[in-house]
Amino acid sequence: MNPTKLADGLLVSSQISPADIDELAAAGVRSIINNRPDGEEPGQPAAAALAQRAREHGIAYHHIPISNGIFDDASVAAFAQALNSAEGETLAFCRTGTRSTTLWALSQAGSRPTGEILAAAARAGYDLSAHRARIDAAVSAAPAPPAPAPAGERFDVVIVGGGAAGIATAASLLKRDATLGIAVVEPRDQHCYQPGWTMVGAGVFEPQSTCRPMASVMPKGVTWVKDALATFQPDRDSVTTASGKILRYRALVVAPGIDLDWNGIEGLPATLGRNGVTSNYGYATAPYTWQLVQQLHEGVALFTQPPMPIKCAGAPQKAMYLSCNAWEERGVLPNIDVAFHNAGAVLFGVKDYVPALMTYVERYGIDLNFESTLVAVDGPAKQATFREKDGEVTRRFDMLHVTPPQKPFRFIADSPLADAAGYVEVDQTTLRHVRYPNVFGLGDGGSTPNAKTAAAVRKQAPIVAVNLLSVLKGGEPVAGYDGYGSCPLTVEKGKIVLAEFGYGGKLLPSFPGWLIDGTKPQRLSWLLKSEALPWIYWHGMLKGHEWLVAPQPLAAPGLKQAA
Repeated sequence: MNPTKLADGLLVSSQISPADIDELAAAGVRSIINNRPDGEEPGQPAAAALAQRAREHGIAYHHIPISNGIFDDASVAAFAQALNSAEGETLAFCRTGTRSTTLWALSQAGSRPTGEILAAAARAGYDLSAHRARIDAAVSAAPAPPAPAPAGERFDVVIVGGGAAGIATAASLLKRDATLGIAVVEPRDQHCYQPGWTMVGAGVFEPQSTCRPMASVMPKGVTWVKDALATFQPDRDSVTTASGKILRYRALVVAPGIDLDWNGIEGLPATLGRNGVTSNYGYATAPYTWQLVQQLHEGVALFTQPPMPIKCAGAPQKAMYLSCNAWEERGVLPNIDVAFHNAGAVLFGVKDYVPALMTYVERYGIDLNFESTLVAVDGPAKQATFREKDGEVTRRFDMLHVTPPQKPFRFIADSPLADAAGYVEVDQTTLRHVRYPNVFGLGDGGSTPNAKTAAAVRKQAPIVAVNLLSVLKGGEPVAGYDGYGSCPLTVEKGKIVLAEFGYGGKLLPSFPGWLIDGTKPQRLSWLLKSEALPWIYWHGMLKGHEWLVAPQPLAAPGLKQAA
């Protein structure tokens, strides 16, 4: 690392290491911008590892990777935002510093003369003459006097998030009123059926079958704003994206999902996907789970579950049971020491399903460890450290399946819409925001105390749709959510314990007991999970079809809006 001053408050350099961050902190750097994609060359420090070291020093860390020499407007805007938000000196880096310098130069275009920008880059050792035309164009386009804040595009409904909750809500709204002007704010190119990753980790599904292009699931007639959301202005009925675009609305739906905090476990980002460390919670790592299961013939296999809330509280167990079943079929299970480390105090939060699960715990010889939270991983040494009631315990492993800690996204937690825990604060029955009447929230990012599952979203989306439309017409919410969620617990290949429940652990089965008894492992439940549910997701839920989840009126038994 050899940082060079590029502008007041900004240094640029080539690739840095975690140890360099210690020196930068001592020198007073308070913000780091990484403009290099992971994996460009062998031995390159992972962005997640650098972020962890920066956080240890209280340094803000931004990852804005640039590939193939493409400096898109969103990346330039993100760089400018990161630089402007810095409280102290910033260091930007890439492999040589050129990409960081170029981003800075493009971010300055329009605010200072081209010659001045290029001269500053040259003094730092970077020739940016190839970008002169683009900088000149921006300078020419810039108005001389400061312009007033843009009025912004206007829509009937703005939906934040293009995951299951956002797309399903958009489809349900358009099913009822095709004339609505709807914008969906979503930066990702791919939409994934995340419940399928459990099956990928068991060798049942191919990973590519779980993801499709975002454009293919975006409902017809919706405006796709391919950008990240930056801030909310609910008092002005508007939101602002990371590139600075202002979107105004009559009603807002917030469905951002939940943040998988891989950095919340020390050492995990640096070893995830290798050294026997895997997770079904990631598209890239779920196939590695199946690879490890196939390769393991003896040794120690550890499965973890972090503190709640998490996506699908049964998913950590699903990975464990399916792995054990595969080892059982190969005859190697007696040679493998399997342990489940659960930060909670019980195997499953709804007691009616525990007896069936315990039958499999005993069958597979699983060692249960409650109130045991994974806090650190040393992949090369094959060691996992857990925080328990009596202190920390370190265990050796041959395979470690990690469920990452989960938390609300920072742009939600820092917004006026958040509750004390950082989630979108909504009434648990109507799903309307408790302070802003034309704002609704659903899915994993909402404050409702239900299980965070795709099945819950399938039930919530139509409720939000009918309540939002009622509010747009000057009325009040008319439908209520009972907390329904479903967790198909894959206890062996071919059998599932179909847990369906609502608020307070109340059982809410979708089928009569003579067809499917959810408290017992059944073949029909497996067929539902492996065959029916993916089809229902892609062709039903995301298309606005509401089979078995028609909105129930607030007057229905068990439904009452919170005061």
